[in-house]
Amino acid sequence: MHPILKPAFAPRPTRRGFLTGSAGLVLGLHIVGKARAQSAATADGDFAPNAFIRIAPDNTVTVLVKHIEIGQGANTGLPLLVAEELDADWSQMRAEQAPSDPVVYVNTAFGVQGTGGSTGLSNSYMTMRQAGAAARAMLVSAAADRWGVLPEGITVSKGVVSHADSGNSATFGDLADAAALTPVPVDVALKDPKDFTLIGGDKVTRLDGHAKSTGQAMFTIDVFRDDMEVVSVVHPPKFGATVASFNAATALARPGVTAVRELSSGVAIYADDTYSAFKARADLDIEWDESGAETRSTDAIIEEFTAAARAPAMVAEQTGDVDAALAGADRTIEADYVFPYLAHAALEPMDGVIELRDDGAEIWSGIQIPTIAEPVIAGTLGIDPATLTVNTMYTGGSFGRRSTPVSHFEKELAEVAAKAGPGAYKLLWTREDDMTGGYYRPLTVHHLRAGLDAAGNITGWLNTIANQSIVAGTPFEPMVMPEGMDPTAIEGSRDMAYDWPANRVSWAQMKNPVPVLWWRSVGHTHTAYATETFLDQALLAGGKDTVQGRLDLLKSDRPRDRAVLERVAEMANWSGPGTGDRRMGVALHRSFGSYVAQIAEVEDRGGLPHVTRVWCAVDCGVAVTPDVVRAQMEGGIGYGLGTTLFDEITMAEGGLVQQRNYDSYRMLALPEMPQIEVSIIASSESPTGVGEPGTPPIAPAVSNAWRALTGAMPYRLPYRANSV
Repeated sequence: MHPILKPAFAPRPTRRGFLTGSAGLVLGLHIVGKARAQSAATADGDFAPNAFIRIAPDNTVTVLVKHIEIGQGANTGLPLLVAEELDADWSQMRAEQAPSDPVVYVNTAFGVQGTGGSTGLSNSYMTMRQAGAAARAMLVSAAADRWGVLPEGITVSKGVVSHADSGNSATFGDLADAAALTPVPVDVALKDPKDFTLIGGDKVTRLDGHAKSTGQAMFTIDVFRDDMEVVSVVHPPKFGATVASFNAATALARPGVTAVRELSSGVAIYADDTYSAFKARADLDIEWDESGAETRSTDAIIEEFTAAARAPAMVAEQTGDVDAALAGADRTIEADYVFPYLAHAALEPMDGVIELRDDGAEIWSGIQIPTIAEPVIAGTLGIDPATLTVNTMYTGGSFGRRSTPVSHFEKELAEVAAKAGPGAYKLLWTREDDMTGGYYRPLTVHHLRAGLDAAGNITGWLNTIANQSIVAGTPFEPMVMPEGMDPTAIEGSRDMAYDWPANRVSWAQMKNPVPVLWWRSVGHTHTAYATETFLDQALLAGGKDTVQGRLDLLKSDRPRDRAVLERVAEMANWSGPGTGDRRMGVALHRSFGSYVAQIAEVEDRGGLPHVTRVWCAVDCGVAVTPDVVRAQMEGGIGYGLGTTLFDEITMAEGGLVQQRNYDSYRMLALPEMPQIEVSIIASSESPTGVGEPGTPPIAPAVSNAWRALTGAMPYRLPYRANSV
């Protein structure tokens, strides 16, 4: 989900169940803008559920994390913010997923409870620090009352509250019950960053690391309920097709199969076990209505999109007279770039467990936007949303896939239960379902033109982008596209760091039945490639060094872009792309508030670039957990590199998707992963995203290096789709 999206949804009733059965201090803070304390009490169930912190008598501190943990480190970063202000010992910290409550656990970047757009830390930075500081103040107040001393003389360190003059000390657990009875402070002072002991350091290990590495962590795919049936749904083989008729006799005759039912999305097989549910898919005889289906090949779609990119389109940004600049240029260069549909290919396919009871329903799934999903689920089931309980599970990757604004999977899960009646059901997509099911990164075509003067300076810049809108037709459209422009389709192509004398960025909205979705770094994945490789081409045509040329073009108000570019050039000892069998290329791109510059070194292995090294400089504001920042940069580089070299979703003539599993949509192998060096720019700015910004610069950096090595530039990704 993207941080600019802010739909308005009615809040649903708050829940209290997650507090029941605990004792000690539970701190509830609903902080939007200025801190506003609401209540604190013992956790006997009679307490407002807008709690971020629970301190138990056993001295554990549990932080309720409102952002789903999908591998990006939310269950470590947010507790660390609390621990810093609380002066807790890291060994006593715990993390739990917050219950669904869009009033208390709102992501203020979206206006709903949801995870995405690399907003986790940036959205929660002050909230969680304020919650930790308030809890600390309450513990200190309780200790002062107990010992009959002034709070000013009390210190807190590593989970121990002490008063040096009296010799008294107590753990958080010792003071929890008493602290719960003290008033909740308002406008509590936060630490000066110079006093941080945890934020910005490498002293902590991930709270979920041990459970995940030992197999103890529970993912949705691990959930089993008593008498649960496993359900597999056969979806239409072409986008836009629907069920015309089906014969289930053979499937129902298979041992283990209990029922076959038609859903709005396909035909569902209910079985006693996964094996039976999956094997019975081949037994179904289904006739599909393809009257509304996409039956064109990928090449035919590209042809349509390319024509649109070369024609006038809706203007997104314009400065100066670009037409005059191009007409009066000493020479012009132009290029068309083609970017394919891309699957997210997360390791855990789409899955969920639902238990429908007479008094409501309960769900276990990795839902990224519960505020959108819950009304869809409740409406499909025909139940009061207040009787719906959602358990947010660890998720084996997402990269945007589980952040669907139309909640199509959650609707299918609810329909599985609605069609069958009370009981427990696990809906599990196969890898092939996941790969061919759509919700891809949009296929995109860029058309770029640039004008150069006699001295090789860029005088005009034109970029027209043709692709489908992710937002159109979703609940976000009225808020995000009031004038018909989808900013996620073009982000990264406007408000660039470079100072063009004249430029125009335009967008042509394309439509077809293939469902599209945000994919790790959304529009930046294609805009960074098109703009940064085309800029390289223009700089080289003007006889300029590609690093110094970028520095010379940077706007005066973009010092953070300059800092990462200078840092990465220093890291790689840049003096040009190099000579010999290895060459280097550079790319600079800002996304999700973070600034990233990368230099890639490549060599030729059988006609494809093998990336030997990548240097990466990142400015993400305060690096709360530097090890996670480095890991996310490395992961983003690997993810982006795999799709640069290998991956695309294509449709043959007739509309059938050709990639079905990892054999034809393969991941980057370990021997193909480059050596990566990450440098984090020291900053006092507020934290910004790190889950996605590492991905956009890698493809253009690699291709700029490849051009330096071979003279060839792939204008259509991935590399294996080209003869370069």
